[in-house]
Amino acid sequence: METLVRPAAIKNPPEANLTPKTNIMMALVYHGPGKKSWEQKPLPVIQKPTDAVVKILKTTICGTDLHIMKGDVPEVTDGRIIGHEGVGIIEEVGTGVSNFKKGDHVLISCITSCGKCEYCKKGMYSHCEDGGWILGHLIDGTQAEYVRIPHADNSLYPIPAGSDEEALVMLSDILPTGFECGVLNGQVQPGDTIAIVGSGPIGLAALLTAQFYSPAEIIMVDMDDNRLEVAKTFGATQTINSRNVDVIEKIKSLTNGKGVDTAIEAVGTPDTFELCAEIIAPGGRVANIGVHGKSATLHLETLWAKNITITTRLVDTVTTPMLLKTVQSKKLDPNNLITHHFKLDQIIEAYDTFGNAAKEKALKVILTN
Repeated sequence: METLVRPAAIKNPPEANLTPKTNIMMALVYHGPGKKSWEQKPLPVIQKPTDAVVKILKTTICGTDLHIMKGDVPEVTDGRIIGHEGVGIIEEVGTGVSNFKKGDHVLISCITSCGKCEYCKKGMYSHCEDGGWILGHLIDGTQAEYVRIPHADNSLYPIPAGSDEEALVMLSDILPTGFECGVLNGQVQPGDTIAIVGSGPIGLAALLTAQFYSPAEIIMVDMDDNRLEVAKTFGATQTINSRNVDVIEKIKSLTNGKGVDTAIEAVGTPDTFELCAEIIAPGGRVANIGVHGKSATLHLETLWAKNITITTRLVDTVTTPMLLKTVQSKKLDPNNLITHHFKLDQIIEAYDTFGNAAKEKALKVILTN
């Protein structure tokens, strides 16, 4: 049974008084598959000199959070505060933090990186030996009034004055994820024909950033007509509703029987991964983005001679600074991905909306503290 306890309203604006009045905050807490509650939790505190505590201003819900709620990510244990995206104001920093101070507005990266280990030096922040994807996964996350950020100097980004903070929430995760795991791993090139299977927020983020490389055709595949219509406004050249169209036959007809140069999997189910492998042309690339909770079959009996590349990746957020510049210059407008707004203490309602995306016509929701 979900419980919903609403906190007292915060009367002072964030800049006026950053010091919390109590050692208790409100947070969205996972209690096992299908169970979550908005409840009291202790305020986070500095545990290591490299930590920062951030007061959340804006956060959101990710498709990965829905996978967690279904039990697809067993490492998430009972009592964990969920969430790995957001912007906020620094409340406190450890003695080892040099790039930030109390009162700074910051973008929170979904990936925590020490910047010093072997993997970080390779730019593989997702495999940081003392970080990676830990927020809302292995440590408490951002769907709360406050959050502790380890390795703050390498895991936060300063927000330029006058920035649209709601738009920047999209830079915490979905834009670098779509770009790095889909577009870069898929090696999208000018003139390519690409297919993106899944027109949710991640698939749309891949669609937006794929256009940096001027592909000739971008085919979006989904079962939701509303999301496919949105994809058209974002630059898709073809859309296919897989509920009533044979996707393989349609893509073969659109590509003279060859298939696509890059297929980006942005759902996370066996069927969608196997579909991507079916529609790929010889020499093509299948780039997996989706979070998979079940086994998928790899049909090597048909793929072994096709000279294809299959890639997997957890976002590293190494492209976040570049993407931040494209947003600042108005070359990329993440606001188009935002469809719903809620107060942070309405997060149970927000989950219901986001979890019924087709019915509610939801893409990304913004939760304001």
